[in-house]
Amino acid sequence: MKDTLFFANTVGRRKTAGANLNLTPGSGQIKINGQTSENFFVGHPNRLLIVQAPVYVYANLSFDTLFKTKGGGLLGQAQAIQLALARALVIIQPRNRDIFRKYSFLTRDSRKKERRKYGLKKSRKAPQFSKR
Repeated sequence: MKDTLFFANTVGRRKTAGANLNLTPGSGQIKINGQTSENFFVGHPNRLLIVQAPVYVYANLSFDTLFKTKGGGLLGQAQAIQLALARALVIIQPRNRDIFRKYSFLTRDSRKKERRKYGLKKSRKAPQFSKR
């Protein structure tokens, strides 16, 4: 237990969604923006599974997690939360890094919307060209 920390603060991002995590010793509660994870993702059980996936790999989570999420939609926020939680669990127990890497929990999905360019209608859509 010498290589174990008992708290962690991490950030996870996905598209325009961001999640800040404060991980402290506790009973295993997951709170997102002041709500329990079940209430935050009500009607979207698949998004709840995305959030809980790193916890199932770690198996013995005895920490309270407090998330602050902003931007994006529920799916982007869920994936940002997943990344933040995986990063925090790696900080707490570094030897689990290979397990999280195997399941791609530590990989940030960097795809964002491409910016609009000058002279174009959208990022790549050009106005119609007429020869005459």
